[in-house]
Amino acid sequence: MSTPFEPEYSASGPVPGGRPGRKLGPIATGVSSTHRAWLEPTRDRYLASGLTLAEMSGRVPLAKSKLSELMRGVGLYPRWELLEGIAGVLQMPVWPLQRLWRQAALDAQKSREWIERSAGSPPVTTSAVVPPLEHGAFRETVEDAYRRYCRVFLFDDPCEAAVADTFDLLWLSWNGALASPDMRHYAWKILRATVMAKTPHVDGRPDLGHAAFDTVALRTMTDVAAGMAQMAESLELFKAISRLPEVPLDVVVLRSLCGFTPEETSGLLGLSKPTVQSSERYAERFLDNIFDPPDTEGPTE
Repeated sequence: MSTPFEPEYSASGPVPGGRPGRKLGPIATGVSSTHRAWLEPTRDRYLASGLTLAEMSGRVPLAKSKLSELMRGVGLYPRWELLEGIAGVLQMPVWPLQRLWRQAALDAQKSREWIERSAGSPPVTTSAVVPPLEHGAFRETVEDAYRRYCRVFLFDDPCEAAVADTFDLLWLSWNGALASPDMRHYAWKILRATVMAKTPHVDGRPDLGHAAFDTVALRTMTDVAAGMAQMAESLELFKAISRLPEVPLDVVVLRSLCGFTPEETSGLLGLSKPTVQSSERYAERFLDNIFDPPDTEGPTE
């Protein structure tokens, strides 16, 4: 999964680019989206810390080579006590990190017994369990809208997981969110990346077949033949919508499929209202050219 985290550099701390020793390699190919969900913000926090792998290794019970493997998603899936030690050094909130770790462990085919034995009791300190007050207030404001957007792409259970992951990831990178030009846009990028990571793709584009089958027209159709025709038309339309660039696609989903106003859409995306309106016009022209292409043959006699 690709997420929009920015390293949170300290004005008084060392710059990561200047740290001695071998640089941390990239995340290995084949690492699952759920594994990336906790690995990417952990790497970002490490890169922002200015610490070297040797210094990190001196603070957690893990050899430098094994720490490098953990930070790249290489080798065996890590036990929680190792990640918890890293989180303590990097001052990361433990509760959302452990929830994401548990989910990825299940995807890695780890048994529930192994997970519980590794994780032990859930963290119980107030600082670990309770997110910042501003985070809770923001979540209360946008959670329902995030869920409505998500359900265009995913069924109920994956949708709920995607929304929960989004707010966990936002919690893990809360300082970066507050420091960003627009926290709403920062949060939306996390939501979108999380949803897209869980959404099936066809030819590199999100599969909107789920949304096509859930249109009001299909749900209320009583004539079988008309219903089949409407289904085919809807599938073609949603296939075309999936080809839109990122922002016009999100605007179409929020405006046409979720029913949000331009003002509400602007607030959710963290983009100006003129940007939303221009994106909607772009989408309309794009779809018109597909379903009603202009006549380029000129007048006929």
